[in-house]
Amino acid sequence: MTMVPLKIVAACLAVGLSALSGPVRAQVFNPETFTLKNGMQVVVIANHRVPVISHMVYYKVGSADEVAGKTGLAHMLEHMMFKGTKTVPAGAFSQLVASNGGRDNAFTTADYTAFYQNVAADKLDLVMKLEADRMTNLSLKDQDFQPERQVVLEERRMRIENEPEALLEEQIEAALFLNSPYHHPVIGWRNEIEKYTLSDIVDFHRRWYAPNNAVLLVSGDITAARLKPLAEKYYGVIPSRPVPLRQRTEEPPPVAARTVDMRDPDVHQPNWERLYLAPSYHSGETKYAYPLQVLAEILGGGTTSRLYKTLVVDQKIAVSAAAGYDPGSIGLSSFSFEASPRSGVSVENLQAAMVAEIQSVATQGVRAEEVDQAKSRLQTAIVYAKDSYASGARVLGAALCTGESVADVEAWPERIAAVTPDLVNEAARQILRDERAVTGRLLPSDPNDATTKAVTSEPAPRLPAGLSGRELR
Repeated sequence: MTMVPLKIVAACLAVGLSALSGPVRAQVFNPETFTLKNGMQVVVIANHRVPVISHMVYYKVGSADEVAGKTGLAHMLEHMMFKGTKTVPAGAFSQLVASNGGRDNAFTTADYTAFYQNVAADKLDLVMKLEADRMTNLSLKDQDFQPERQVVLEERRMRIENEPEALLEEQIEAALFLNSPYHHPVIGWRNEIEKYTLSDIVDFHRRWYAPNNAVLLVSGDITAARLKPLAEKYYGVIPSRPVPLRQRTEEPPPVAARTVDMRDPDVHQPNWERLYLAPSYHSGETKYAYPLQVLAEILGGGTTSRLYKTLVVDQKIAVSAAAGYDPGSIGLSSFSFEASPRSGVSVENLQAAMVAEIQSVATQGVRAEEVDQAKSRLQTAIVYAKDSYASGARVLGAALCTGESVADVEAWPERIAAVTPDLVNEAARQILRDERAVTGRLLPSDPNDATTKAVTSEPAPRLPAGLSGRELR
C-alpha cells in the first residue's frame, strides 16, 4: 500500500453543454441511487462499453474523526481490513480477487476511507460477498496487528520521513490548521502509531464501520435493477447501529503569516510552496467555493495558465509553477501555490516573482475573458472522467462522504457556469491575504548548493473533482 498525495484542481463539466449559459440542464454521471432498509446508500453508474465493473464501499470516517492522541487509526484500520474474517483467512481477500482476474486496493483520507475492486462484470457477486463479510465479520488478532504496525511505520519512513518534500508539506499543513483535525497527517504521527493497541483498532471499527455509515458505489456494466437484489442480499442483511456524530473543531481567525523553512542534504531541487486557508463547500465563506475553482484553473490549469506562462515560459525562472484548490472537505480547505526554480535561480527570486503574481491577482483581479477560457477548459475535463468506469464512483463517493448530495454533483456544471468575474475577484481579494498564508521553502543543507536536477516540465494531469485530499493507499 503506497501513499499517493494528490494536488487536485476541481474539474467537472457536462458533455453536450454547448454553451455555459444554455437552457439545457447539464448531466454529469447520470447515476441511479437507492437506500437499503439499514440506511446504506447505493449509487449505480452505468457504463456498458466493456464488461467490467468497479465496486466501491466508502465509509464516512477518516483521520479527522480520530480521537486525540491516537492519530493514524483510520489508516491503520484500512490495513487491518485485509487481515481476514471468520471465513476468509488473512491475505486471502486480495488473492481471491486476483485469482478471478481483478484488482483491489483501499485508501484513507482526512474525511473518508474507501475500499474497491475492479473486476469482470460476472464477478460482481463474489466481491460484494467478500466486502460485506469484512464489514461485519472482521477478525482482528494481535499477531497480525503487531507486524502490520511495523509496515505502517515503514510506510511513514519511506513516504514522508525520507522524502523532504513530503515532510515539508506535512509541516506546512500542521502550521496552516491550528485547531482543525486536519492539523495531523492521515498516516498519523510516529510516536502515536507506536503506542496504540489492537483494542483501539477494534473500537474504531466497531464505532464507524456500519452499513448506515457507508456508501456502496458500483459503476460499469451494471444497472440498478440488477444490483439492487445483490445489495439487499449481501449488505441489506447487516444491521444498522448508532455511529458517532462527526465533528470538526473550528479554526480561529488567522492573524499572522507563517514561514516554514526546511534544509536537507538530499535536496538538489529547491521548492517553494504556499497555502492559504480557504473555505470549502461546507465551511467558511462557502460562496467562494465555485469561484475559487475557476481561479485555480486560471492560475494553474496547464501550460496556458497564468503562472506557467509567466514564470516558466516568459520569465524562465521556474521549471514548474502551479496552483490548486479542492473544496471537497467537511472543514476548511486550502488554496495552494507551488513552484521550483530553474537552475541558477535562487528560491528568494522565485518567491518574489510568485508573490508578485499572487498580489497582482488579489489587487487587480482577473479578466472576463480569462474566466470564460477557464470555464471552457473545465468543460472538457468531464469527457475524460466519463470515459473511466471508476472516476464517477470516486467523485460521488467523496462527495457523499463529505456532505454533498448526488444532486450537488450533477449540478456542478450549472454552478460553475454561474461564476462571474466579479465573484472570482472578490474571492481572490478575501482569500489571498498574507495573514491566511503559510509559506514553505525546501532548501539544500548547503546554502551554496545551487545544483538542480530538474528540467522544464509540464504540469501533471489533473483529476476530476472529488479525488481529493491527502490520500494514503
